Amino acid sequence: MLGSMGLAACAGAPVQEMSNARQAIKAARDASSPTAAAPASLVEAEALLIRAEDSLQKRAYKEARRDAIAARGKAAEAMSSARTADDRNGAG
Repeated sequence: MLGSMGLAACAGAPVQEMSNARQAIKAARDASSPTAAAPASLVEAEALLIRAEDSLQKRAYKEARRDAIAARGKAAEAMSSARTADDRNGAG
């Protein structure tokens, strides 16, 4: 019974993963310096989110989930880079 519930959860739209990715990207954007170029990891995160949204529209949920999770990871990298830059510059 639990196995079939797990499969059903995987088969649906990755709503939570998409939300997590969007929130992580927003947080990374907010943490980045407005005067500096966006970190490469943030640019990658945004591209992955766009790809995930495209897959979602095509009902390719497995791909959408994978890209949303990857986008969240790249956004976390960008956030970490922003914090490291702030620490080096004495901000925060």
